[in-house]
Amino acid sequence: MGEDHSLLKEGKDGVLELTINRPDALNCFNMPLLALFSETLRDIAFDRSIRVVVITGSNAGKNAFSTGADLKERAGMTPDQVRLYIQTIRNVFTMVEELPQPVIAAVNGYAFGGGLELALACDIRLASSNAIVGLTETSLAIIPGAGGTQRLPRVVGLARAKEMILRARRISAVEGLQYGLFLEVVEPARLMSRTLEVAKEIAANGPVALAQAKFALNKGSEVSLPVGLSIESNAYAVTIPTRDRIEGLNAFKEKRKPSYTGE
Repeated sequence: MGEDHSLLKEGKDGVLELTINRPDALNCFNMPLLALFSETLRDIAFDRSIRVVVITGSNAGKNAFSTGADLKERAGMTPDQVRLYIQTIRNVFTMVEELPQPVIAAVNGYAFGGGLELALACDIRLASSNAIVGLTETSLAIIPGAGGTQRLPRVVGLARAKEMILRARRISAVEGLQYGLFLEVVEPARLMSRTLEVAKEIAANGPVALAQAKFALNKGSEVSLPVGLSIESNAYAVTIPTRDRIEGLNAFKEKRKPSYTGE
């Protein structure tokens, strides 16, 4: 077996770009890609040199971020194999959500089913103006199984999520912007440059602070306010003994850009 090139990695200035690279299959997820994705995420979580992660889809002659599960592979699966696949893809997307680094999805085209579920597991989503997205599983007599029924309503609201999922509706990037699904919609040629601008703004901030802010936001959003405030208090406490906090204060005092190390 040759090397698996279904996931491309390129890092620069603390920003790691992950590109789903199965353009002939509209960047859909098969089991080998999920295994590679999982292994890559495990490495990223413990790599201090990576400040921000950007996820996008290969545009090699196609217009797709990811069209979700590989239905050709699915057709040859037993029911037990399907159960394993669904558990695997759900767990991989939870790994994306729980990375200490902020994750940005650059949705560069079609994002259906698992493709949109992956974007929903990211912290920030930008889209190209030609993107079309949806959780269309009910049209295949199944339901979103990689977090879609849970993450979509938390982003766009329950009523809108019900409407999108029950109708298996595909929406345009502009509709996604109106629903709050996307932070920005830009022309296709500008998507990656704009995404990297946002990524660099984030990467300039304190890495420990970013990880703790993400933790507090993720873990505090579903609990009562007193519990959420306790989570925030503990997350703040982690930042106090860091060298970066002192560096931030000194840089402010000396009117210069801080140089953070993640320590």
